[in-house]
Amino acid sequence: MTDEMFPSGPWTGFYNYRPGDRHRMDLELTFANGSMSGEGADDVGRFLIKGRYDRQMHECYWTKSYVGRHDVFYRGFREGKGIWGTWEITIRDHGGFHIWPRGSGEGEQHSETAKRPEPADAIGKQEVTQEAGSSTSLSRPNS
Repeated sequence: MTDEMFPSGPWTGFYNYRPGDRHRMDLELTFANGSMSGEGADDVGRFLIKGRYDRQMHECYWTKSYVGRHDVFYRGFREGKGIWGTWEITIRDHGGFHIWPRGSGEGEQHSETAKRPEPADAIGKQEVTQEAGSSTSLSRPNS
């Protein structure tokens, strides 16, 4: 039997270092009797999840352990649009996150933003050529 507040299965979402900075993550989570576990991947690498959740308080906290690397501590609150909260590695390395059950439609508007690449900064250049016999002149700085 699955818990409607904390359904086991595929979840998706993002973490960030500052507002507007989104890094997608995909997770496979299992919620049972106050414990949560799972695995997933993001742009840092593959990770394992181990933690706890409180259905009555709508709160959860877990450790995201990157295989062969570092741990990240998460604390979040379940509400109608998934689980929102904060993550922390050290006092200087922290940010926010939002995850939701995949396919539930709860956070789908954020999913598109998390998947969409940021626009590239570009400076347009205009090439000017001068044909023989043309009276066009260009001013250039002296070198």
